[in-house]
Amino acid sequence: MERKLDYKKTFILGFGFFAISITWSVYNAFMPLLLGKFLTSSVLIGFIMTIDNYLALFIQPTVGFYSDKINTKFGRRMPFIMVGMPLAALFMFLIPNTNSMWALIFALVFMNLSMSIYRSPVIALMPDITPTENRSKSNSIINFMGGIGSLIAYFIGGKLYDINEDYPFLLSAFLILFSFIVLFVKIKEHRDVINYEKAEEKRNLLQGLKIALSDKNTTFLLFAICSWFIGYNGVETFFTRYSENYLGIAISDATMTLSFISLSFLIFAIPAGLLGTKFGKKNTIRVGVALVIVMMLGVFFLKPGTDNMLLYIRILFLGIGFAWASININSYPLVADMSPLGRLGTYTGVYYLFSSIANIVSPPLLGFFIDNVGYNIVFLYGAFWFTVAFLFISLVYDKRVEQNGKIKA
Repeated sequence: MERKLDYKKTFILGFGFFAISITWSVYNAFMPLLLGKFLTSSVLIGFIMTIDNYLALFIQPTVGFYSDKINTKFGRRMPFIMVGMPLAALFMFLIPNTNSMWALIFALVFMNLSMSIYRSPVIALMPDITPTENRSKSNSIINFMGGIGSLIAYFIGGKLYDINEDYPFLLSAFLILFSFIVLFVKIKEHRDVINYEKAEEKRNLLQGLKIALSDKNTTFLLFAICSWFIGYNGVETFFTRYSENYLGIAISDATMTLSFISLSFLIFAIPAGLLGTKFGKKNTIRVGVALVIVMMLGVFFLKPGTDNMLLYIRILFLGIGFAWASININSYPLVADMSPLGRLGTYTGVYYLFSSIANIVSPPLLGFFIDNVGYNIVFLYGAFWFTVAFLFISLVYDKRVEQNGKIKA
């Protein structure tokens, strides 16, 4: 018998993803501009933007593993959230208040270190408290909240940046704290987690990672995830500079244009979860990846000075947002479906391990192409990596999943 989704609890949990999304959106949109005050090399800016991911590469799988293993009066995930979220808010506040490159790098590294402490545990709470058959629906609600966070970052953050470049970061810091309070007060793991006592299993970190990577279908899925994040992260990281240096449009117009992806993502987040439940997660992801390829190629063929150029880009970005929702809403639930009982935190950590690899590789790689080819390469680069992702996701097959989005025996 199919169990009902607790919409209220899922919405509350969405505040965790809301905080993550607004933080990364502000960081990716405005941090390159702050670094641009001290540096001129796109490669170097891209490299600095990945320093945090070197930390996440090791910390997030480790945190995910230990959040499976510990058992405290606050639960398994909450202790990491209690440390990471307040620290992330503090360092987000400090970032715009630095007055040298080294102080700025110090603040951004420790902000991202703090994010790595709580990111895997807050995401792992979703499958912890959600029956398997409802995970796409639940993830759609959580990502809907994340879409609101990104929309605030791009729409309101862009306007605030025109007033004072500090304001987007201060807004993000405040909303991280607010989200932490909501999660801490409303989510009680011992009460809310399904099969809480059964989730603990004796093992070490390397064993957990080896098990996660031993199945070829899980590996193909992780390679697909890595590939589409390489494509998306590179475009998102350099879009403000692409707009300023290639298209010749204002930063506020660029961030407003990015908000069209977030707006479309927000509108289609819940429908994407319903589609994943009805037609299967993998099928929905494949359609989304194919659409992103088409839309990015559309932006690539638009040249500076084209009549109504900005309007066309925003229309294409609406399509990218719809496709990105189809991908993101269903990819993590597909990873969670492949996770054995007691290893959700580990599998969540591995999921973010591969996204962190993408975030490490993509900005300096795209920065290299920009420095040697020019800004016109940005969206062709994105389309290429989504094509690679399409090939990998097409290789994924697991008889336990994919019929009406449900686990099969």
